[in-house]
Amino acid sequence: MTTATPAFPEGLTLETWNRFGEGYLPALLGVEILAIGEGGVQSRMAVRKVLLAPNGYLHAASVIGLADTSCGYGCIALLPKGAKGFTTVELKSNFLGTAREGVIRCKATPVHLGRTTQVWDAVVENEATEARIALFRCTQMVLWPK
Repeated sequence: MTTATPAFPEGLTLETWNRFGEGYLPALLGVEILAIGEGGVQSRMAVRKVLLAPNGYLHAASVIGLADTSCGYGCIALLPKGAKGFTTVELKSNFLGTAREGVIRCKATPVHLGRTTQVWDAVVENEATEARIALFRCTQMVLWPK
């Protein structure tokens, strides 16, 4: 599950969003946030040997890590006023392709931005060929102070 603690103030820079993952899985994976706002999140990740499965292809968990991080950061950016964070309650991925090298990119888009839940879709593609690698959907539960 993905959990964020405090809600973030408006106007964070891309540099701040990219530093947010330092010391956590997003930095370990090498997730780079390219754009974040009301329309969603765009991100990318270089394919490296440590992100591959032993068969030499991109590990499914690496793709999910990119998509879930992108959706999670978008959720944080668009939390309702007064919410304290969120947690992922469901996620699903369909894999359509893979990569062995290069860069993959993700576009995460909000589908539902409610008071108690958010639903996000993400598409992960090979940056060079634009070939789809995965379709992803997650549901986030919005957390409120007690």
